[in-house]
Amino acid sequence: MRIPFDNTYAKLPPALYTRQNATTVADPSVIALNLPLADTLGIDRDWMGSDAARDVFAGNVMPESAAPLAQAYSGHQFGNWNPGLGDGRALLLGEVVGTDGIRRDIQLKGSGPTPYSRRGDGRAELGPVLREYLVSEAMHALGVPTTRALAAVRSGEDVYRDAPLPGAILTRVAKSHIRVGTFQKFTARGDIASLSALYEHTVARHYPTANGPQDFLTQVLEAQAELIAKWMSLGFIHGVMNTDNMAVSGETIDYGPCAFMDSYHPATVFSAIDQHGRYAYQNQPRIAVWNLAQFATALIPLMPDQDAAIETFTTIINSFPKVYETVRLRVFAAKIGISSPQDVDHDLIDDLLTLMQNDGADFTNTFANLSGPSAADQFADRMAFQIWQERWAARRDDNFAGLMAAANPKIIPRNHLIQAAIVAARDGNDAPFHALHAATRAPYADHDPKFSNPPNASERVTQTFCGT
Repeated sequence: MRIPFDNTYAKLPPALYTRQNATTVADPSVIALNLPLADTLGIDRDWMGSDAARDVFAGNVMPESAAPLAQAYSGHQFGNWNPGLGDGRALLLGEVVGTDGIRRDIQLKGSGPTPYSRRGDGRAELGPVLREYLVSEAMHALGVPTTRALAAVRSGEDVYRDAPLPGAILTRVAKSHIRVGTFQKFTARGDIASLSALYEHTVARHYPTANGPQDFLTQVLEAQAELIAKWMSLGFIHGVMNTDNMAVSGETIDYGPCAFMDSYHPATVFSAIDQHGRYAYQNQPRIAVWNLAQFATALIPLMPDQDAAIETFTTIINSFPKVYETVRLRVFAAKIGISSPQDVDHDLIDDLLTLMQNDGADFTNTFANLSGPSAADQFADRMAFQIWQERWAARRDDNFAGLMAAANPKIIPRNHLIQAAIVAARDGNDAPFHALHAATRAPYADHDPKFSNPPNASERVTQTFCGT
């Protein structure tokens, strides 16, 4: 079976990537295959279950018409400039145009070292592969723009972090892997020819209606506002919002130390490397603005009058808070059963979140149960909640319960369940992974309460880690 590759990125200037093959592994075995996604990509289901597919997903065989390459980019990591980034443990195999007409990348993650590995081994440990598979597919089910997981395989080899751990490889699918940092790299190098080629490629691929760099910047900004508002509405914390981890397409990318909140608090941080809370839940909209400002800076050389471009781009970037707040109001209003929100609803939403913060209410369960008889159970201060309820009753739609049911998931991939699935899989038991995956693929349905219950004190996961 031939994966229907139709590659365009590999035709761009060679400064944008390095061509190479994956490093083979000893004894690959399949953990999970995403057959519905394979259907969308036009890949035969029978082939997906074959040894030939396993070998492709392990990096042991390059499929026909693939153009394997590691992409080059730069980026700000925790605000610090790093010019020498790139795909240090990933290979873009190529692109396919799916049965829905959308072009997507197929990439191996954990496929061995590249020139951008910076002394790393280029491999992935089983835990981060399972986390990304679970969370990215859950995000898709929740309606959040995201990269997808097509397959996960064990490598049959250990990788070495703090201790030997089983290795794995993720096959990731994205509308593209072009990042803010991709543009930054060529502006910083003064390579305007490569920057221009990248711009033309990205506009044609993602924003074909954009009329010039300023319109391109505006559309990217709008996509990011939609994305971040959806993250916030789910209590999702990306954890490492570096400019090299912001996809220009508007998809969520790079699920390293990501997590969903249990008890609501706006300052929540999970990432072990985020020592000062730069990427805390409440900071994500502000960091999006910061990243977009770096993106705007990278686009300036494309403008004929660069002084005028600075003024124009600054105005566009300064529009983000208003654009974001409009989207945030819409998505959070839906969560409390209001289809046509007004300015007064900002206070209604924020006051509910304050009550949740004061009482340590569970983010997901509070919204999921808000329209039911057990709504007050999430709150220690029931009187304060009842006062809020009276205000809410005057604003919500007549069919509020149906609107809320469609906006509020009952199930998210909770940190303690992900960790339990990883621990079991390291011992060779994939059943918890598959059970959690099945539940999170249907997040608005009823499931065993173990998937919706918050962790008890002994189960709490307070830190998450990057796969490197």
